[in-house]
Parts: sequence; structure tokens; C-alpha cells
Amino acid sequence: MLFMVIERFQDNDMIPVYRRVRDSGRALPDGLRYVESWVEPSFARCFQLMETDDPRLLQEWVLGWRGLGVTFEIVPVVTSAETRDVVAPFLDG
Repeated sequence: MLFMVIERFQDNDMIPVYRRVRDSGRALPDGLRYVESWVEPSFARCFQLMETDDPRLLQEWVLGWRGLGVTFEIVPVVTSAETRDVVAPFLDG
């Protein structure tokens, strides 16, 4: 399953998070895979695409980031290609 993880940085300050990633890596539990990420130019939010079959691994990962001024919103997502396949039978109806 794919999840869009939306990180919000307190006061648009991503430095503590980036410092931790530089020093310790992403600290992903086994079974949670980082796919890609994008950051707003204002540094207010980071959008990370993550993949796992066990959403509890996301919970475990989020708990490891406490105290760094970042909050998380986790949204299950489906790729556009997969959605197109689901929608296709309904297009001509």
C-alpha cells in the first residue's frame, strides 16, 4: 500500500529534521519503504511517498520523530494508473 505522508515543520523550520536525517538516516523500520519526497519552497511542508503492507510501521516510524517540531498526516493513496484502470469501465456508461 502507498501512503502520502505530509510533514508539517513547526515555524517552517526543517533544520532539526534534516540534521537528524543527515546524522542518523530515515530510521525506517523493516517493511517500510521510502519512495520519494517533495518540499514546499516555503519549507512549511514535506510530502513523502511511503510504501508498506503494515500501516503500524508508519505509526512506529512517526513515534521516532517526537520532539523535533514536526507533525505528520498520513493519507492512503492509489496511483493514477491504478485508478485509471478502475475508472475505465465506467467511462462509456
